[in-house]
Amino acid sequence: MSDIEQYMTQVGRQARGAARAMSRAATAAKDAALRAIAAAIEAQQAELLEANNKDMQAGRDDGLDAALLDRLELNEARIAGMAEGLRQIAALPDPVGGISDLSYRPSGIQVGKMRVPLGVLGIIYESRPNVTADAAGLALKSGNAAILRGGSEALHSNQAIARCVHAGLEKAGLPAAAVQVLETVDRAAVGKLITMPEYVDVIIPRGGKGLIERISAEARVPVIKHLHGVCHVYLDDEADLEKAIQIAFNAKTHRYGVCNAMETLLVAEGIAERVLPELSGMYLEKGVELRGCQTTCRLVPAAKPATQEDWDTEYLAPILSIRVVKDVDEAIDHIAAHSSSHTESIVTENYTRARRFLREVDSSSVMVNASTRFADGFEYGLGAEIGISTDKFHVRGPVGLEGLTSQKYVVLGEGQIRQ
Repeated sequence: MSDIEQYMTQVGRQARGAARAMSRAATAAKDAALRAIAAAIEAQQAELLEANNKDMQAGRDDGLDAALLDRLELNEARIAGMAEGLRQIAALPDPVGGISDLSYRPSGIQVGKMRVPLGVLGIIYESRPNVTADAAGLALKSGNAAILRGGSEALHSNQAIARCVHAGLEKAGLPAAAVQVLETVDRAAVGKLITMPEYVDVIIPRGGKGLIERISAEARVPVIKHLHGVCHVYLDDEADLEKAIQIAFNAKTHRYGVCNAMETLLVAEGIAERVLPELSGMYLEKGVELRGCQTTCRLVPAAKPATQEDWDTEYLAPILSIRVVKDVDEAIDHIAAHSSSHTESIVTENYTRARRFLREVDSSSVMVNASTRFADGFEYGLGAEIGISTDKFHVRGPVGLEGLTSQKYVVLGEGQIRQ
């Protein structure tokens, strides 16, 4: 344990020093680093795939389920996506140093707000190695230093990506300690990371509900929480049925092991008999297990009766809960009772109901006539994201560049003194 404490203290000190350097780094240097990291990732594709194969084989040997293996896997498309995400971040405006809301006061001074980095980010995540690249890129562009702790199941992949990150930083003349990927899988490292406010300014956990609850309970550093995704799609009785079927099918089956996949489908009773037989056939053909309310089970004989627990479950698997509701009011009530405040969508051609849904549903992303799978920093134009903040503290929704900065007041004067 003493070795872990010494290691983490060293990491923390290096991060604090690097954060000062990053806070004053020029935009050109940060962008050059991002482009160099992207190039290194592409150039090292074979090495990344080899490292990931080690993790995938170990995961299979350890009995990881299909959803976790899907999150863990790197392939050519995902590696290309990491590089593209970094280049998109480089192309985004630099938020650091921007001054907004500048106005004159009666005294003659000007008062405004300047956007500044948070400092040192401690980012804890599971499974997905692409988060290493996304987190590094966003931390760099927003002028922060980052300490990254990936899951033990992705150790080889994360270290391979870290080598690309360090190569890019070195090429741009920025400190390698600006991004440190922990080399230990000891759980004690996480305990130390979340309890050293002298070195770490904010913790961002990205993973399962158990991880988030542990971090929130034990941290002595502010936490930007990313809770689980119990996402809903409501098919209104004034929906375009073709749109409704395609959106509901995509929201569930595009990918199963992701937090923005639909876990509960709500269907207005006025269209249930027209929609559910066709839609359920599409789900069953894809191997999705259906669990439904009494009306759903009557319309879809292959559905199993849903339990009360099903309405609160993030499956991250080919399982879907379906409930037939009376109208938009009952749909909103169900979401209020069971949502994790991640992402909800309504499919309707009724403008008034769409506006009500947008206004009354209290989630970090609320959509009209679109799949919940769009709740993503890349799709929102943020380049990438570190996670989806479902809490109301500091940021909400995909955490991109602006979410990794804060503001300070600035005052411009010409010699004024207070009378």
